[in-house]
Amino acid sequence: MFHKTTDAPASASVHSLIKTAAVSLQKHGLAGQRAAVYLMLDHSGSMAPYYRSGAVQHLAEQALALSINLDDDGSVPIGYFSTHAAMATDARDDNYAGIINRTHEGIPWGSTNYAAAIKAAIEEHYYSEAKTPGLVIFQTDGAPDNQAAAEQALIAASSEPVFFAFVGFGGNIRFLERLDDLAGRRVDNASFFHARDPHAVPDADLYDGITREFAGWISAATAAGIIR
Repeated sequence: MFHKTTDAPASASVHSLIKTAAVSLQKHGLAGQRAAVYLMLDHSGSMAPYYRSGAVQHLAEQALALSINLDDDGSVPIGYFSTHAAMATDARDDNYAGIINRTHEGIPWGSTNYAAAIKAAIEEHYYSEAKTPGLVIFQTDGAPDNQAAAEQALIAASSEPVFFAFVGFGGNIRFLERLDDLAGRRVDNASFFHARDPHAVPDADLYDGITREFAGWISAATAAGIIR
């Protein structure tokens, strides 16, 4: 039985994280780049300890700080995926404190359906009518229930103006490493950052792990006509 979580205090203020994210963006040639940032969160049963510890809340704060640097509206649509996937809420500078605990407790625990999460993120970006490319921070702690479907979803997504930054919590990362090098894509539309112990990972390292490959994708997707 899963225990009710309590709101964990932010481990660093979003305003401090904004500065750290800005340094990483500048380092990788992305100063002035615009993008819509999304957060897709694993809500399979094995994730319960990360919700209780505040690790998922901190990732939401990290994503929000990145969005404030990249996106004109400075908000982050948050989705949860388990057996199914759906967008749940938007994180903003005025509501981020405790936002994960306020929203995830109404979401059922389930399996790990990457394909549904990838498709939900693509649809969210499409229906938002964003004029900028999308950056999806996709967090998980394990392999999907259907690996072939996940691979096909990522391959199909490689023609979309959306980049997937996979963040792996814990030690089950073999499939995420495989996705990072997946063949058959129009362009390389994904990165992987291993946060084995998310509380121990420096914020700057996480941002560098995301922005380094995002910068390369911006160039490749522009050259391929995916970003216009």
